Amino acid sequence: MKIQELPDSPAVVTPRSLSGGLNGRRRPPVFGAVDLGTNNCRLLVARPVAGGFRVVDAFSRIVRLGEGLSSSGRLSDAAVDRTIEALKICANRMRERGVTQMRNVATQACRQASNCKDFVERVEHETGLRLDIISPAEEARLAAMGCQALMDRNARRAIVFDIGGGSTELIWVAINRQGPPRILGWTSVPYGVVNLWEMFGSSDALSRDRYQTMRELVAERLAQFDRRYNLSAAVQKGGVQMLGTSGTVTTLTSLYLQLPRYDRSKVDGADVGREDLRDLCSRLSVMDFNRRAGLSCIGADRAELIVAGCAILDAILAIWPVSHVRVADRGIREGMLMELMNGPGRIEPRRGGRGNRARDRRD
Repeated sequence: MKIQELPDSPAVVTPRSLSGGLNGRRRPPVFGAVDLGTNNCRLLVARPVAGGFRVVDAFSRIVRLGEGLSSSGRLSDAAVDRTIEALKICANRMRERGVTQMRNVATQACRQASNCKDFVERVEHETGLRLDIISPAEEARLAAMGCQALMDRNARRAIVFDIGGGSTELIWVAINRQGPPRILGWTSVPYGVVNLWEMFGSSDALSRDRYQTMRELVAERLAQFDRRYNLSAAVQKGGVQMLGTSGTVTTLTSLYLQLPRYDRSKVDGADVGREDLRDLCSRLSVMDFNRRAGLSCIGADRAELIVAGCAILDAILAIWPVSHVRVADRGIREGMLMELMNGPGRIEPRRGGRGNRARDRRD
């Protein structure tokens, strides 16, 4: 894990080395976390408080870093420029807030791009931020850690999903009433809202057949994960919670709640019926761009990619019929902050057995 200190000369340090203040100067600790995905750049700045942390600043911008990546294999110049501008804002906000420790991660787009090294070097040169290109296993672990506060302690298991821009992470979790949850298995499906939309999308209304093809492509990968860990049998027995984190599921929840504008306080922790979500997915899938863009909480920025997100979510809900989904407007950033404040995370993939095989043979 790479942890960076601010403000002037970025350096890799351990959490314990800064526990007494930055360079010996005592000051209240402030922590920052940047999650650079295939579609979004997100920042969270927080101070520790009893039982958790208090957010003092947040920033999110759609940058579409992975735009065109699936066909070219490279990050485009325009996407890189957009992303660096957003990262400059993140760096400036962390300096203004007096961040003493931070972690900045990038995910699928950077894992895939042939020019990732050049991009990372330019980011450090122009913003001062060092990006940690994390593995799918680390991405899954941080997402589960960030969402653990919303896990129902009365459930035995949880299926956690994170629909990203270039991939979708699924985590099979054992919930412990007295201790932290434990990852039993995970997979990274190589489809997210950006690359799936580039494969099938259109500015016109999508035909039902085309939408069904998108769903089936994702479902094939989900079925492999289901068979490996026998999730369907566990769902049938009951006691399995479904927990979703991503722009797709939070946006659909805001539509379900009929919010005039997005409100995190109403979305985070909401329970939404499986059939209600599937109905929204079905209706959005046949709308054209202008109709989707005119809906509250979607707008022009999300109007294109939301259909691909619906296809992924629909496939997840079809294979695992849990009655309700708990929605999390939290994830990787929160996981990083918890780890920065408390030391190395206690949610770890199970060592050996099927847990390791899932890592080596990820879907």
